[in-house]
Amino acid sequence: MVTNTPKSSLDQQRAAYAWQKVQGQNSDYTKLAKGAPALIMNNGLMQTLAYYADKNKSHHRSLNQHLIDWLAIYLTGQENATVPFSLMMEQLQKTNSQKYRKATEETLALLRWIRQFVAINQ
Repeated sequence: MVTNTPKSSLDQQRAAYAWQKVQGQNSDYTKLAKGAPALIMNNGLMQTLAYYADKNKSHHRSLNQHLIDWLAIYLTGQENATVPFSLMMEQLQKTNSQKYRKATEETLALLRWIRQFVAINQ
């Protein structure tokens, strides 16, 4: 898990990460980010990540990598953690249902920030 330092809360860390990642993103990314929470809620986290990975468009790849990298940071507590798609899928597949649910909740929390920032960054 990401460590909460006295300087910043987990929500502040999410916000900072989201702000950094949305810089320079286009309107396709914005549309995708806006629909991502519903896709996750209806289909599941792993299914959504797999769907994005299957698409051969830059905005799908970008959002997917942003979500995967944030999950890696969240799960390991390391500031610049990054893992390939296949490794994240293996980790999510092997985790228990409580941790999977927490990963889903964390992804949705990050998406709230991404959606807010990408809308004002256009």
